[in-house]
Amino acid sequence: MSSVRQGRGDSLAGAGNTRARYRRILRFAGWNLAVTWWFELFLPRIGLTKIAESTRRRRMQRFARRFHVLAVELGGLMIKVGQFMSSRLDVLPPEITSELEGLQDEVPPVPFPGIRSLAEAELGVSLERAFATIDETPVAAASLGQAHRATLGALDATDTGLRGVVLKVQRPGIDEVVDVDLAALRKVGGWLSRVRLISDRVDMPALVEEFAVTSLEEIDYLHEATNSERFAADFAGDDRVAVPAVVWERTTRRVLTLEDVTAIKITDRDALRAAGIDPGEVAAVFATVMFDQLFTHGFFHADPHPGNIFVTPVTDGSGARPWRLTFIDFGMMGEVPSSTRSGLRKLLIAAASRDGKGLVKAIRDLGVLLPTAETTELERAMVQLFARFGGMGFAELRDVDPREFRDFARQFGDVVRSLPFQLPENFLLIIRAMSLTSGVCSALDPDFNLWDSVEPYAAQLLRDEGGNVVKDVAQQALEVAGIAVRLPQRLDEIITRIEDGSVSGQSPALERRVARLERSAQRLVSALLFGGLLVAGVLLRAEDAVFGTVLMIASILPLLHALFASRRG
Repeated sequence: MSSVRQGRGDSLAGAGNTRARYRRILRFAGWNLAVTWWFELFLPRIGLTKIAESTRRRRMQRFARRFHVLAVELGGLMIKVGQFMSSRLDVLPPEITSELEGLQDEVPPVPFPGIRSLAEAELGVSLERAFATIDETPVAAASLGQAHRATLGALDATDTGLRGVVLKVQRPGIDEVVDVDLAALRKVGGWLSRVRLISDRVDMPALVEEFAVTSLEEIDYLHEATNSERFAADFAGDDRVAVPAVVWERTTRRVLTLEDVTAIKITDRDALRAAGIDPGEVAAVFATVMFDQLFTHGFFHADPHPGNIFVTPVTDGSGARPWRLTFIDFGMMGEVPSSTRSGLRKLLIAAASRDGKGLVKAIRDLGVLLPTAETTELERAMVQLFARFGGMGFAELRDVDPREFRDFARQFGDVVRSLPFQLPENFLLIIRAMSLTSGVCSALDPDFNLWDSVEPYAAQLLRDEGGNVVKDVAQQALEVAGIAVRLPQRLDEIITRIEDGSVSGQSPALERRVARLERSAQRLVSALLFGGLLVAGVLLRAEDAVFGTVLMIASILPLLHALFASRRG
């Protein structure tokens, strides 16, 4: 009876912890969303933009520190969210990325007795029978599991040809933690979907569901083992890439045994130089390998943060270079459909050739830009962007006068914001992979210029796709012929409309400016009305307190209109 009561008490305690975790995540998200709304949306509306700008750096630092504490204490998917933000060196400010950088490695380990209990339950035998030796000190502790070095028994070593292995075991209770975190993220995604500026461009609930599918796959080690072998097959015979072998006899859904391939962490520049390896060369090869995954194979490592990639020196003299990139942790993988892969290739080629119009067309083909969008102004913006900043590395961009960026944003900001952008499905992992790639390359070499890798790769894509040129020319010829056939009829229609006086012209930029002028005039009238009622109320209140008070209260209505009306979006 006492054991029943204890079990029921443990269950209730677990449920209480679950509810507390859920509420804590929502409180953190709700408070920071409210702070962001107040400073970034409300204050600029009432003319207090300088206050928002002057406090932005301090607010970002405070947010990053608080999220760091939250992620370390809660673990689970919060670590994954923090790792993603820390990798966005090319987008997020250093106040955030530098604070969250430690989350790549700063995850407290689970005491070994808990790991032993789960592993033995999964394998069906004691660890002493499954392995010749096992190190109770973890070699790595991640958000969803942790790894321990071990050696295989004589029989398993003979069958596999391996001796040293890494035993990867899930954190006990991680299934429940992931469920709670996903529930909280779904709630936050629902909040964000009500913000028009976000919902017009991103289907947040769909993105959260995409993240949920990936997270649930990541805690299935059988799925990860299958991904590992598929990835190895894609790079079979490629001397740039190595993948650890899977020991299937010692692998289950919650336990994964792999060949021990521990080597130099990819971002350890001092260790690379000590081994005679140029970090800049590693960055260039790493970028090209990631391009191959995305644009050629269509199956890519979606979590290539520094803890998941080693640089392994090669001492046997095989291969064109004395080292290889060794990838581990294939729980988070992505696939690029052939249609999307074709669009990404066009995007890469247009970016490498500084083709602003081609870049906009590729964005439209990918579904990021809706077909109905008027892109003339965007094309002009991209042409000018390439003319001024094209080819610059991140280090060079940091040296550019911030006023140039502000002038560019001021000139084309309205154009970009007015266009119907959206984030298609399966793009979350692509963005994550490329973000992490740029972050790793920048960490290896602050002066690394991604264009140096993009241009030769794009040139190779053009050569590889040379066989499609004839088909493209034929397709264009058919399109031109169709236009030629329809041309007389369309000219006749235009002449008829001119005679009827029904021809009209549109200028999106002019229409936006006129709309802004109309809104400004409306707010000016409301402001004058507010001031008149308020002054009249103050003057009359001395003689007629009731009527004066009514006028002062009534002045609130035009004040609200002046502050909020016509400021949608």
